[in-house]
Amino acid sequence: MPNAADVLWFKTRFSAPIDAAIAGTPLTVDFLTAIACQETGHVWSLLRDKLPVARVLALCVGDTLDADKGRSAFPTTKSDLLSAPRGAEMFAIARQALVDMAAHVPSFAAVATRPNKFCHGFGIFQLDLQFFRKDPAYFLERRYEQFDAALAKCLEELQRALRKLGLHARTSLSDLELAAVGIAYNTGSFKPAKGLKQGHFDGTRFYGEAILDFIRLAHTVATPGGTPEIAEPPPGQAIVAPPTPVTAEGARFKVRTKESPLRVRSEPAVSDPPGANVLGHLPDGHSVRAVKSRAVNGFLEIEATLNGALLHGFASKQFLVPDDAAADRPVVVAATAPPTTGIVAVTMPRRPGTVTRRRDLANAHSLNEAGQPGRTGTTPEALREEIATIVDWLAVDDTRHLRYQPRAGLTFCNIYAHDACALAGVYLPRVWWGSKALLKLQRGEAVDPLIGDTIFEVRANDLFRWLDDFGPTFGWRRTGTLTKLQTEVNQGAIGLVVARRKEDGRSGHVVLVIPETADATARRDAAGEVTSPLQSQAGATNFRRGTGRAGWWRGEEFAESAFWLHA
Repeated sequence: MPNAADVLWFKTRFSAPIDAAIAGTPLTVDFLTAIACQETGHVWSLLRDKLPVARVLALCVGDTLDADKGRSAFPTTKSDLLSAPRGAEMFAIARQALVDMAAHVPSFAAVATRPNKFCHGFGIFQLDLQFFRKDPAYFLERRYEQFDAALAKCLEELQRALRKLGLHARTSLSDLELAAVGIAYNTGSFKPAKGLKQGHFDGTRFYGEAILDFIRLAHTVATPGGTPEIAEPPPGQAIVAPPTPVTAEGARFKVRTKESPLRVRSEPAVSDPPGANVLGHLPDGHSVRAVKSRAVNGFLEIEATLNGALLHGFASKQFLVPDDAAADRPVVVAATAPPTTGIVAVTMPRRPGTVTRRRDLANAHSLNEAGQPGRTGTTPEALREEIATIVDWLAVDDTRHLRYQPRAGLTFCNIYAHDACALAGVYLPRVWWGSKALLKLQRGEAVDPLIGDTIFEVRANDLFRWLDDFGPTFGWRRTGTLTKLQTEVNQGAIGLVVARRKEDGRSGHVVLVIPETADATARRDAAGEVTSPLQSQAGATNFRRGTGRAGWWRGEEFAESAFWLHA
């Protein structure tokens, strides 16, 4: 798999011609870099420091699958190619291309010994040989060895994909939309309801998933003379997209409810039940921008940024007052490292030599068993595997793990979320400072953690408030949609859905959102939007992987809910 150094090599040599070629399109250098990484990165990443660039480009060939391995496009076999006009000439080129490339790429050495095998993909962006009958000269004259020619062919296919997806008139696309274009480039179509699990499957990842991984990697590598779109994260953290800013340019308003947070809805109407179409909640006094000037059914379409989340929906106009003098609210960006002075993280002290295990009943201590897994990977694939290992090691559904099993009307979602986050290297408190202790810490005074005096146990409702008040300082930020949340978690980030109970004496709820696998996926609607993320929870029912009850966080028992993300 190409790494950041490989991406830098590619961008250094090819970003200028790509930039010129994609002018006027919504395509990007990082997207074309991702296509090249996925299609032939296994070739050029091995050869870039060993051979001249021209020779590397000539050896960017591949795909030896025949009909016996599922190929259905022309040519399915050697005989199929030979039957075409000038097919024998093309076979000789395709066969020699395989032999030449395999001399440098060991993974192709075995297949190259089979005399009927030949390459079906040509050029750094891999134009398939199915186009031989349409443009034989491109292959027979080996134009694919020239970067500009290979790029032009790639852009032809990408433009076709853009039109098929109805994105050709756009001026910019999100990473997810670009990945969808990549899938259409690979397969000829895209089905939104399937998400990124489409295109060629290599036994581990689908083409769409791989393209998004490479797009994110490319974002961390600057083109010559530039700065990266996303800073390269430290080991054990994911490459997370920056928060989305408010783009609405309409009138400014301020929330005025004098009662409770204002509900932002997905449509200009109160649903039945009332919480069913709620996207989020805005606190009293929060600033918003109108998307359109005219209200519909008493609701105004608005945008607002809240702890890093972009909320775009409809709010009752009776609770919005004009505030044209107000400045736009800045987008909250999560801290890259937790604080080391002032209000710092705290954990429950323990007596020397004591061990807190999964099989023990729940208490205020964090786990410290031998052999605990962690999250230290530097690629999305490694981070996803490590999160899966953490989930399976905690085994919340194992009845021997008494720490998480419901009993006597008590549930332990907060403890499970704390344990999973702690193993992943992310701070989510099990205990937190009391009010007096916080004041002292703010003044720079030293405070000893004393349970019942300076620190107290944190419940699910407390976690909701803690994330709002302290989350960004400790690397957390909100995100506005489940699709964004699941997308970042699929990159190896940590995600939570948290809901605060209306009655403070009753338990709120928090679930861990985890990366999708081949066997366990989120639920999506026909448009591809996530409606229920892949979750792992302790609660009245414990499960490692599932989508849970649809929209549980919008239940009438909860006052408000939020989606939180940590790299």
